[in-house]
Amino acid sequence: MKTYKISDLPAAAGVTTPVALTLNPLPRRKLRVQLLALGDVGLTVLIGLRLLGAAAIESIGIIDLNEKNVERLLLEINQIRYPFGGWPESDMPVLPPVYAVPPDKLFDCDVFVFCASKGVPPLGARGDVRMAQLEANTGLVAHFAEAAKKVHYQGLYCEVSDPVDPLAKVFLKHSGVEPTQVQGYGLGVMNARACYYAERDPELAHYLTQGRAFGPHGADLVIADSLTNYNEGKSEKLTKLTVEANLAVRALGYKPYIAPALSSAAISIILTLQGKWHYGSVYLGDEETGAYFGVRNRYTPEGLEYEDVTVCPELFERLKRAYTNLCKVN
Repeated sequence: MKTYKISDLPAAAGVTTPVALTLNPLPRRKLRVQLLALGDVGLTVLIGLRLLGAAAIESIGIIDLNEKNVERLLLEINQIRYPFGGWPESDMPVLPPVYAVPPDKLFDCDVFVFCASKGVPPLGARGDVRMAQLEANTGLVAHFAEAAKKVHYQGLYCEVSDPVDPLAKVFLKHSGVEPTQVQGYGLGVMNARACYYAERDPELAHYLTQGRAFGPHGADLVIADSLTNYNEGKSEKLTKLTVEANLAVRALGYKPYIAPALSSAAISIILTLQGKWHYGSVYLGDEETGAYFGVRNRYTPEGLEYEDVTVCPELFERLKRAYTNLCKVN
């Protein structure tokens, strides 16, 4: 049986020579993080970064149009701390300090986390509500990309707002940065949701140790129940449960932002900064054609490494469909 790899995907879109992913934009030290927009998602990401980021993050700058919100969070978030952090006889960490970013220092950082969004769909919205935000958020991302271009930004840009994968490509297009300086953070929660449902179904439990999540944070998501013994029916069942998990929360009358903000963003970003394996969208393609495609990856001294797993033809067809559809956006 013929097999394929993730690195075969660009050829499906006519790409013969994909760009090299050899640049690592993260210096080997604690990193200065800045976070834009502190609504429900941004606030939750901020709390996660503060609580979990002591080993990797030097400081966290926050940016929001609402000055009172910034002042409030400087008080509240800096009051989240371990009781004896920094004491000589204690192993409790000192959490990274949070500060307000001056307007002229917008991209004076190592890592920029973008949580701003326009046109968040109402609770009653149907269908893929993530893609409904593309038109509204494209101009917003492009605006900040131009700002990054003016200062020749050298760090990592983390796209958290929906739709994650196309918006990561928008930033790349308008910012002048290298492809490995941009990563989309939406796949972490899709894996987490798949794990949630796999834990509750004995027929799907093997996903927890054998499966993978691929592709976009949305309708073309690909959940593979197993890389070694792939089952199309079980994989499609788990994919459907995962894709519709956010709608289940909306049906209860709540916006589903807590798990994405922590699993996709805060936890995954910290793993990124530590050079550890995580789920995120990386650029596959050349300068003309390509897409940010979700896959397990990490930064190394040699650049960005993604898990170039071997897959069967049935799984590759799903991956190819997701990838080529992403290439058509923007």
